[in-house]
Amino acid sequence: MRIYTRSGDKGKTSLVHGDRVPKSHERVEAYGTCDEANSVIGVAVSFLRKEDFSGKEDMLVNLNRIQTILFHVGAELATPKGKEVYWELKKEHIEELEHLIDEWDKELPELKNFILPTGVEAAAQLHMARTVVRRAERQASAIEEELNNPLTVGYLNRLSDLLFVAARYVNQKLGGAETSLNPDI
Repeated sequence: MRIYTRSGDKGKTSLVHGDRVPKSHERVEAYGTCDEANSVIGVAVSFLRKEDFSGKEDMLVNLNRIQTILFHVGAELATPKGKEVYWELKKEHIEELEHLIDEWDKELPELKNFILPTGVEAAAQLHMARTVVRRAERQASAIEEELNNPLTVGYLNRLSDLLFVAARYVNQKLGGAETSLNPDI
C-alpha cells in the first residue's frame, strides 16, 4: 500500500466507512486536532526517560496509553453518526484519567494562582498538548449532537485537565520551575 492515494487532491477526504466530506468539515477539524495533540504528546515523551518516573504510576506507560486512546477518540470522531464504531470510549477511560490526576496532583504543591505554561521541555510540550486538546474539545462540542459517543467531549475535557497536572508533575520530577502569573504586568 502506498502512502499517497491522490484521493484528497481536490479537498475532500474519507471518513470511517467511506463517506466523503470536505477537508474543512467540522468533524475532520475535530479528529485532526486530536491527531495534532497526539503528536505534541509524542514530542513531550521524547524528552522523558523511564528512570525519571519509576513507581506504580509510570509516566511513559500512561502517556503511551493516553496516546493510543486519543487515536481511538479520533477514529470515533471520524465515524459518522449511526455507523459502526470499531472501538468504543468507555466511562472507565475517563475514570483512569481522573485516577492519574488524583495520584499526580497529591504530590504537587497547592496552586495559589495561575501559572504560565513553562518549565522543562517535556512539561512545556505537555502544556502545549493541553491547549490543543482544549481546541479538540471545543470542536467536538460543536458537533456533539452528531457524535456516536456522548463520552467523547467529557474525555477530552478530562484529558486536558490531566495534561495540565502532568506538566506540573513533570516539572516537579525534573526540576523545572513553575512561573506564577504576574498580575501587575
